[in-house]
Amino acid sequence: MNSIVTLTQVKKTYRLGSTTVEALRGANLELERGKYYSIVGPSGSGKSTLLHIVGCMDTPTSGEVVLNGQSLQGLREKALTKVRARQIGFVFQAFHLNPILTAQDNIAMSLRFLGTSKREAHDKATFWLDRVSLSHRARHYPSELSGGERQRVAIARAIAKHPVLILADEPTGNLDSVTSLEIISLLREINREHNTTIIQVTHNHEIAAMSDAIVTLRDGAIVER
Repeated sequence: MNSIVTLTQVKKTYRLGSTTVEALRGANLELERGKYYSIVGPSGSGKSTLLHIVGCMDTPTSGEVVLNGQSLQGLREKALTKVRARQIGFVFQAFHLNPILTAQDNIAMSLRFLGTSKREAHDKATFWLDRVSLSHRARHYPSELSGGERQRVAIARAIAKHPVLILADEPTGNLDSVTSLEIISLLREINREHNTTIIQVTHNHEIAAMSDAIVTLRDGAIVER
């Protein structure tokens, strides 16, 4: 199988005072390149922890994560930041757009951080805003956009750098049902057109059913794939 993510006996333990919390208990998982996955499970089951570890925002207590053929084991923060910046796009429930930048500049600025020239960043931002049907909102600020429009900008920002993987943490959590389906349909289009692997965390079973495969977690363990 052409794997994009492989987890081998991944454990994550936190200390909360005198209490030890096992967020992940030896997770084993292999995800195929170009597929759309949903991670589901009750609150506290380890979904976000798993996503953060795959996204190089956290490191496992033990076990190995391989992303796009590269083992992340033992990498220092600087190296993890480079992997995160160049290979992974993020879409969050709260959008995380810069409030003092326009929709276009939110996308362009993320590319500038990667060393893209000002002209190329502007051109890519223009292209992707048009792709998500928001070219008419390019000069608007996040506060002037609806929730669905803000999420479209966030998706455009995530895909503009052509990542191998997009991680979406409750991408429809702040949206109504109609807008939610529109956002997932857009993510599916990007997945199919660009062969970009997408892993989303969701509590919504209808949204999860639109993916290629569902990974279920309970008490820090993968109980079903």
